[in-house]
Amino acid sequence: MKTGQDLLALWRTRIGEAYEFVVVPKNDRNWHGPWDCAEGLSWTVYQVAQILYGCNSDVTDPAKADAGTIYWARDARTKGRIISVDQAAAIPGAAVLRLAADGQYGHIVMSDGKGGTVEAHSHADGVIASTLHGRRWSLGILVPGIEYQPVPLLPVRTPAATIYYLASPLMWGEVVFKIQCALNHLGYLEEGRTDWVYGPETAAAVKAFQKAQGLVADGETGPLTLAALGVKL
Repeated sequence: MKTGQDLLALWRTRIGEAYEFVVVPKNDRNWHGPWDCAEGLSWTVYQVAQILYGCNSDVTDPAKADAGTIYWARDARTKGRIISVDQAAAIPGAAVLRLAADGQYGHIVMSDGKGGTVEAHSHADGVIASTLHGRRWSLGILVPGIEYQPVPLLPVRTPAATIYYLASPLMWGEVVFKIQCALNHLGYLEEGRTDWVYGPETAAAVKAFQKAQGLVADGETGPLTLAALGVKL
């Protein structure tokens, strides 16, 4: 049986390649980018185990299967194995997913088993090795048909600062207002939408700003996006 280590070893060979929203042909062994976060992991799973996972259809032509974080979340619920982030952090090849509100992009990475990641990160960075620590995550995922090495938990440090995102109930307050004012000043949000509430329009404006800056375009405002906006707390 193919292993999580096999997944990690293959995905690592793509570090340094470009990032873009694309549909990657999952059956093309020679694909070398561009990648987005979900396409990269789905391609790797298919190459290692001949399994379509995290795609709009898992029984379609692998050359046309469209991967996405929403499909990874769906498959995790319906046919995968959901584990904690702390468990995934210690398992090479496990996926770690950040869920987003409806209509927004999440983010997904592959654990290196030591608290680190291999991920298609952003337009500016491409595919990189990074860390799970200090970032917002929702769950870990093990793909059926892959054998993973059982190991002890590896606690993942939570973000030191608040991350502002499209939550339920909606986040609000002075910092949200500062974010909105910065977005308005930069032309991403209309002045009438500076209402102190981190709603869908604010999240969409943040995502547009992030994409223009080469950041992870997930509509969430953490330290990197705050710094890029020039917002000081």
